[in-house]
Amino acid sequence: MKHVTCYFDPISPFAWLATKEIGRIEAAGCTVEFVPVLFAAMLNAHGQKGPAEIPAKRVHTFRDVMRLAAAKGLPFVGPPGHPFNPLPALRISTAIGDAAARKRFVLAMYAACWERGADVSDMAVLAGLADGCGLDGDALAQAAVSPEVKQALAAATEQAIAAGVFGVPTFAFEGEFFWGADRIDSLLWRLAGNHIDEVALQAFLDRPALAQRRAA
Repeated sequence: MKHVTCYFDPISPFAWLATKEIGRIEAAGCTVEFVPVLFAAMLNAHGQKGPAEIPAKRVHTFRDVMRLAAAKGLPFVGPPGHPFNPLPALRISTAIGDAAARKRFVLAMYAACWERGADVSDMAVLAGLADGCGLDGDALAQAAVSPEVKQALAAATEQAIAAGVFGVPTFAFEGEFFWGADRIDSLLWRLAGNHIDEVALQAFLDRPALAQRRAA
């Protein structure tokens, strides 16, 4: 069976929308493994600001998210505030070692956050969600604050950055990355055995830059 990795951070509403497409990926004969990563660290690594940190882009982002949610018939409430601190959610996700259990929790967490307005920066809320998934929420909450789990999340984030991941959600398959909830069709095209012309891609990338943007 084919294997797809989904790098996620609950701070992204597009990652929430992407979770609604997991069934399509699995129907293509794949398992999907959810890997928590800290989006803020990726932004720092690439010298970027997040969409919510740029006023005009923040308005556009959530208007777009609400359009997409409405088109899919999904309720949109959103968290109590945004941006929020995603570390508790990322760490408790990291503490869940079983891939199937982590998937259940991640899907429940996204629905709670973006569809019902839950505060997923609150460890007590997260523990309750874990309980609802048949997990031991209190034990996971305790594990989430351990040095081992904190280091595991940091290491996963560093490894993703080193591999070339720069945003969330990102789906990885056989060394190729598909960034964004709107790239599911591209991923499915690749899963069906299709390939781009890698020689032509490299030839294009080797062309020189003909202009440079002035630094701010």
